[in-house]
Amino acid sequence: MEVVRTASVGTSSSIGLRLGQVLFSSASLLFMCFNDDDDFYAYTAFCYLVTVMGLVTPWSVTLALLEAYSIIVQRLPLQATVLSVIVSGDLVLSFLSLGGACSTASVTVILIGAGEKHCDRYKLSATMAFLSSFLSFASTFFNFRLLPSLFSS
Repeated sequence: MEVVRTASVGTSSSIGLRLGQVLFSSASLLFMCFNDDDDFYAYTAFCYLVTVMGLVTPWSVTLALLEAYSIIVQRLPLQATVLSVIVSGDLVLSFLSLGGACSTASVTVILIGAGEKHCDRYKLSATMAFLSSFLSFASTFFNFRLLPSLFSS
């Protein structure tokens, strides 16, 4: 039985998902870090988002390199333990980034309601974190579909 490998490890769709994760997590990190406000460190949600995006970016870069290598060599590292680690890491980081994006968005809404005028970068950072977490969820889903076929063989 042939397993359909749409966007799973070692496909061009998968490397597209990884590069999107790198792009959006890096953008979220940069929008948050290059803010001119001195109040940045006063909000735990902002610090949390920076920490999580600081974890998501190298994770996604590493897996994008693995994807590129497997496409170039045309040999997949499809061992059950390797794919389990990738799925677990993606799942954990996608929930962490979603939590960071939600907390940053809620603090930004509160700051806008309090009359703060310099919240555009916070909004952009939260948006980029949402997009990164959605791509990470998609990658988790596609790789999770492939997992049972590796354990059965």
